[in-house]
Amino acid sequence: MLIRELSIPDAYEITPKLFGDDRGVFFEWYRFDKLAEVVGHPLDLRQANTSVSRRGVVRGIHFADIPPGQAKYVTATHGAVLDYVIDIRVGSPTFGKWDTVLLDDIDRRAVYLSEGLGHAFVALTENATVSYLVSSTFNPGHEHGINPLDPEVGLVFPPEAGAPLLSTKDTDAPGLSAAAASGLLPTWPAARALYESLKETN
Repeated sequence: MLIRELSIPDAYEITPKLFGDDRGVFFEWYRFDKLAEVVGHPLDLRQANTSVSRRGVVRGIHFADIPPGQAKYVTATHGAVLDYVIDIRVGSPTFGKWDTVLLDDIDRRAVYLSEGLGHAFVALTENATVSYLVSSTFNPGHEHGINPLDPEVGLVFPPEAGAPLLSTKDTDAPGLSAAAASGLLPTWPAARALYESLKETN
């Protein structure tokens, strides 16, 4: 598999090698050792989630408090989504910037996001199915959101997604500046300290 860092530090695109024949296709969509070589520590898997979305559904921007945060390894098992990684770590050299990866059932790419990064996606097809491996279990008191329509963030949704469909929870979430002013966002120093501690304990 090929792993490359995105323009947002500590986020990676993973492209698996596909083995196809007249029966179908086989591939490794997750290898803890290959990922650990790049990230510096293995993903401490604690929970696996799956979402199924109509075309146009936007989920995110979601993130968790650090520590412990929640690292994510995300792929699309059916259909297609455009996945967004947003740097919401206050003090980061790329704070407020974002990058995207197309996740679909053709190239079978995945995205790894380190703790403290914001995550969102928009479904490009009907019944787009996304599976996540995550490093911490769901803890509603430590999980937060930023409005994905915040013009300061400026996420651009492709025309094939159609009109965006969002939950009330996501549209009621604060914008980036409001979240930063309230102390809700993780900081770059705290994120770096967490990453180093994970390397030391593995």
